[in-house]
Amino acid sequence: MIRQSITERPNWRDVATDYGFQFHTMYGEPYWCEDAYYQFTLAQIEELENTTAEIHQMCLQVVERVANSEELLAKFHIPKHCWEFVQHSWKTQQPSLYSRLDLVYDGKSPAKLLENNADTPTSLYETAFFQWMWLEDQINAGHLPQNADQFNSLQDKLIERFAEFKNQHGFSLLHFACCQDTDEDRGTVQYLQDCANEAGLANQFLFMEEIGLGEKGQFTDTQDQVISNLFKLYPWEFMFREIFSTKLTDAGVRWLEPAWKSIISNKALLPLLWEMYPNHPNLLPAYFAGESHNLTHYVTKPLFSREGANIQIIDNGQEVCKVDGPYGEEGMIIQQFQPMPRFNDSYTLIGSWLVDDEPAGIGLREDRSLITQDLSRYYPHIILD
Repeated sequence: MIRQSITERPNWRDVATDYGFQFHTMYGEPYWCEDAYYQFTLAQIEELENTTAEIHQMCLQVVERVANSEELLAKFHIPKHCWEFVQHSWKTQQPSLYSRLDLVYDGKSPAKLLENNADTPTSLYETAFFQWMWLEDQINAGHLPQNADQFNSLQDKLIERFAEFKNQHGFSLLHFACCQDTDEDRGTVQYLQDCANEAGLANQFLFMEEIGLGEKGQFTDTQDQVISNLFKLYPWEFMFREIFSTKLTDAGVRWLEPAWKSIISNKALLPLLWEMYPNHPNLLPAYFAGESHNLTHYVTKPLFSREGANIQIIDNGQEVCKVDGPYGEEGMIIQQFQPMPRFNDSYTLIGSWLVDDEPAGIGLREDRSLITQDLSRYYPHIILD
């Protein structure tokens, strides 16, 4: 795993604008970066692919266990009035779309799971589309070898998955939704709509704030049309705590992601994985806060934290790094600290994607902080032996 400098495409910002990549720069700071790239061997990529598939299957075993245990549903802080809803989504095998595992990997030691973004993962567009375009452009410009490749079947698999929703699961219309005033979320959803269009699946967009409740308890769009299938880039833990959550069971919606994803997008997944698969080479020791452990260098994480919020790194009783935020009251877990590979003044994290149950590609983010956050810089990658 090597970080290589490279000449930027001279017009990439114009290209990004033309293709709707509006969040390549956020708050005056670069988010998409192409002054360098990460280089992997094929063997390293195959290792990441196999690791991703294995971890995902272990996570599904956690869902099976939690969905059949009221004690664990409570421990995951899923509200009691939503238990049956979550359990039903698993027992009926409601289909999923995609997810992203965050891994620490240096190309030498086994990759370690930090967390599972199984519900509302972003950095999708830049991984699936824009870094592939970068690869083709840089090969054509002579800046990369002709045999350079990329671990990236994400777009093809997304289109195939949407076709399955239409042809095998009977989706006639799929609504897409995200919150207002979120450029990155809107860009992610627009890209997914493009993939659905490629698959021939009819779709409509509305903001979460525009979803209505009909007289018969069904959710409706701005035209009072009943919503039967909905992709929502909006966390289940938020939805479970809103007034309309009492209507979820009877609304008749097929959700993407399905409600069982609320189990493996929860940081409580991590101590349960460690309990079920102790000393697994791709897992880090993890415990619920208050449980006995012998860790001296560890990370505390809220069950529902996003973008690094409320995460704290402790070394021998001393705080090393901390990010503020709105989470933590729901409970915390403790996970052994795993140093990320460092290049210059930044630390690098790998996001490994799955569509349904299949590994589909990777994206890399850098941050000068030990805690990767929402404004971390994104870098493309290549495979070269």
